[in-house]
Amino acid sequence: MLSDYNIFATVAVKDLQAGKKFYGETLGLVKMDENPAGVMYKSGNGKLFVYMSPTAGSGEATCASWEVDDIEYAIEALKAKGIEFERYDFPGVTRQGDVHIFGKMKSAWFKDPDGNVLNLGCSS
Repeated sequence: MLSDYNIFATVAVKDLQAGKKFYGETLGLVKMDENPAGVMYKSGNGKLFVYMSPTAGSGEATCASWEVDDIEYAIEALKAKGIEFERYDFPGVTRQGDVHIFGKMKSAWFKDPDGNVLNLGCSS
C-alpha cells in the first residue's frame, strides 16, 4: 500500500532557529515551507522536515542520509563549513579517514547541533 507514496525524513531539534541555520544555511537545503509545526526542506528529489521536540538528539542511530556522487568531495565541502565527522569501528569495515567502506558502499557520518546522526552514502 505505502509503496505508491513518497517518503521523507523527519529530524527533531531543540531550537528551531538553530536547526534552520544548520539545515538551511550550513547544509544548503532549500526551504519549501515553514509553518508552526516546523520547516520542510527540499533536498534533491527528497524532503526533510525539521521540527521542535524536547527529545531531539536522544537517538544514537542515523536519522537521515544523503546519497552523493562523490563522498570525498562532499566531506571536504562540509568540513569547510565547520562540520566534524564521526568515526566508527564496525566489524569487517575498513575506514579511510572519515570514509567507512562496506564493500561497494562508502559512508560517512556527522551530527547536527542537537546530536542527531546524519549520513552521506555513495555506491561505487
